Formats: sequence, structure tokens, C-alpha cells
Amino acid sequence: MTAYDDLMAFQRETEALAQVAGRLGWDQETMMPGGASAQRAEEHGAMANVLHARRTDPRIADWLAQAVPTDAVAAANLRQISRSYDRTVKVPARLAAELARTTSLAHRTWAQARTDEDVPAFLPMLQKVITLRQEEAAAVAGDTAPYDALLDDYEPGATAASLAAMFDALRPRLVGLRAAILDRPAPARLQGTFDEAGQLEISRKLALAFGYDLGKGRIDKAVHPFSSGSGHDVRITTRTNPTDPFNCFYSTVHEVGHAAYEQGIDAAHLLTPLGAGVSMGVHESQSRIYENQLGRSRAFTGWLYGQMRDTFGDFGIPDADAFYATVNRVSDGFIRTEADEVQYNLHVLLRFDLERALIAGDLVVADLEAAWNDRFMADFGYPVDKPSNGVLQDVHWSEGLFGYFPTYTLGNVYAGCLHDALRAAVPGLDDDLARGDTTRATGWLRDNLQQHGALRTPVETIAHATGAAPGEAPLLDYLEDKFSAIYAL
Repeated sequence: MTAYDDLMAFQRETEALAQVAGRLGWDQETMMPGGASAQRAEEHGAMANVLHARRTDPRIADWLAQAVPTDAVAAANLRQISRSYDRTVKVPARLAAELARTTSLAHRTWAQARTDEDVPAFLPMLQKVITLRQEEAAAVAGDTAPYDALLDDYEPGATAASLAAMFDALRPRLVGLRAAILDRPAPARLQGTFDEAGQLEISRKLALAFGYDLGKGRIDKAVHPFSSGSGHDVRITTRTNPTDPFNCFYSTVHEVGHAAYEQGIDAAHLLTPLGAGVSMGVHESQSRIYENQLGRSRAFTGWLYGQMRDTFGDFGIPDADAFYATVNRVSDGFIRTEADEVQYNLHVLLRFDLERALIAGDLVVADLEAAWNDRFMADFGYPVDKPSNGVLQDVHWSEGLFGYFPTYTLGNVYAGCLHDALRAAVPGLDDDLARGDTTRATGWLRDNLQQHGALRTPVETIAHATGAAPGEAPLLDYLEDKFSAIYAL
């Protein structure tokens, strides 16, 4: 056994325990009884202590010093382990456990406050989460800004400054496209009610159509759809709304994109640092290209139209062309996860700016709701009607995920680049999609990106798949071409 072998054997056990910890979170979101929240917080804290102790074990430093990589896979494993170790040793075990306990409790507090439309009930717990994350950022930041230290957890190598520059380049064309669209007659809205059983039946068909392996996964319901796990146990959730089946369908496709990435990683990387998505931005590129460029395309929505007519009968949309326009309708709305492609990133930029201010201490928690509402009014032109449509709509801050939101827009940028490359590499793709067949599209993504897991850095991962460094132009061109056609701009 070499030092590298010893390190990897130790790491596999750590990765397995991390999967167990993740399963606690999945259960909390889907099946855990409400009265178990205090006990679950202690369980999260205990697991955080165990994982922190393993990730800071002094033997890791010795193994890293002695290990000699023999190939690119070994070099990448050492890079990932070294990065994690260097970061984790800076965080006291007490803080890691307290973060796990507090965010577990904060999640339940957020969920109840959201139900009750009661922002003040959530703010004290949110303040505790922010204080702990500020302490963590201070511990690991070194010469970098505290927010960048948190962002690096989700998108290694990214900085707030680099993302802000990209987002500043996105905003003018997005705002201009939005204004032009809203000046045109809108396609018909979906009308009527759609029973839950029918929605879930189509949801399952969509998951299978996009390659989700239910033999190594499952679909459940949750307030906020998510994907959990990796390797041979990757689970997703969706939600239903009797008047909006698209919420269910596209939440499912979105989460299948995440799950497909994890299920598509080479089995040789199972329970190693390479056996998961390399970053949340790259992860989001998979969910967004599945959901939007493929799932909302004219070809695929034609297939979906047939599925809806088979399940629900005549639901008021006369033909597949009208259905495509309805699916891609740009309209007012409060909810990020339900936003159309044109406006989605404006929702993300709002959160990016607010959470940077919270971590920097430039915005106090007591003023958060007012700041949110003011920014929303400025960006969208109408007021927030209730907290569950505003500051309480997302789960992320209750779970301490500061630095996560910008990866959603970064994922859209990456998806734009991948879509260009995919279309060039797979001619005649629309003929497949019109039959509900995504095999060639998802196969290209699996072969060129998903199977490699965390073998490369995020930017290298996109460049390897597309042949070029990522940038915002392909996304903007795709949006302008698509919506100019739909709205006859």
C-alpha cells in the first residue's frame, strides 16, 4: 500500500459517511415527522462532528505530502482532497457542528414562517445562521473577501468580482429583451385544473424520457424540489400545483438534470472526490439545459403536448405551436423557480446582491424584507404581495447556502455554451426530441461532461466539453433568437 492508496481508502469511508449525512437531509425534506426536528438537528450535528474529524485527520497531511500521482485521475483526487483539507482544518469542529445543528433547526423555522407568512418569526434564526457563516468565512478567507470564501465552496475559482462583471454584461440585454417582449401580445395562459395523479404520471414519463435511472433513484414530493445523493443512490423531488402542471413537469426535468449528472459519472470514481459534480455552476448547467434548451424546445414541447392531451383530454390549447408559446410565455411572477428563461436571471441577481450585503454586514437582517421588496419593485415594476412570494420563498438562506445563488446564473451561462456545442455535434436533434427521445442529447452530455465528475476544474470542464472558454454570449444569443421568434420581435 502506498501513501496514495492509504489516503484513498480513508477517503472512501469519509465519502460514504457524507452520503449518509446527505440522506438525513433528504429524509428531513420528504418523510421526517415534524416533531422530530430537534432530534434531527442533534443527529446532523453529530454527523458534522464525525465528518469534520475525519476531514481534518492529521494523517491526511502526511499522506498528501508522500503521495505521488501516477495519472490524471490520481492528480485530480489529490487536488480535491488537498483543497478540502486546507479549507476544513481552518474551521473549528465546534463551529462545523453548530452550523449543522442551527441550519437544521432554521430549515423548520423557515418552513413554518413561510406557511404563516411571518417574516419576524424567521429573522432571529436567520441571524444565527448568518453569524455562523460569517465566522466560518473569517476562518477560511485569508487574503480573500469573506463572501468569496463562501462562494468558493460552491464554485471553486469564482469570485464575486468576476461574477458581477459577467452579470453586468447580461443585465442590459436581458432587460431590453424583457421590455420588448412585454410590449407584445402574450400567448395564452394555461387554464383549468389538472389532477395530481395525472401530473405525477407525466412527471414520471419525463424523468424516464430524460434518462433518469429509477433503479438507482426515486421521485418524492417536497416544498422546494431538489436532488440528493450520488453514485448508485440519487433521489429527486418535485411538487404539484392543480392550476400549474408546468411547475411539476419542469421541476422534475430540472432535478433529473442534476440527477443525471451524478448517475452519469464513471463508476470508477464512486465514493472518491471525483465521484460528484465538480461545482454547483456546472451542476446547474445540466439541470438548465435539460429543462430549457431541450425540455422547452419547440420539438420536445410538441411531444409533451401529446402526453398532456392523452392524460387530461382537451385542455384549451388548440395545437402544438400554441402550446410551445404557452410553455415559454413571459409574464409577471414572483417565484424564481417558476420564472421564464428571460426573467429568471434577474431573480438570481437580486439574491446575489442582497446576500453579499448580508455577509459583508452592509445589510442588517431587520431590513432584509424591505430591501428585497424595494429591489424587486425596481427590477420587475410591481410590488411583492406576500412574504412567501418574496423574501421567504427560497430555502437556501435557512440552510446557510450563502454563495450558492449566483451559481444558478453561471449554470445558465454554461448551458448556453453547451447547447451551442451540442447542436453542432448532433445534427437532426429536433427529430429525436419531437419523438420524446433525448438519448443522443443526453448521451453527448454524459460522454463529454457528466462521466468525468470532478476530474477537471469547473471552467476546464466546460471548455473540455465545448472546445472554448465559457462566456455569456451564447446564452444571450439563444434567448434573443428564441423569444424574438415566439413574440415576432
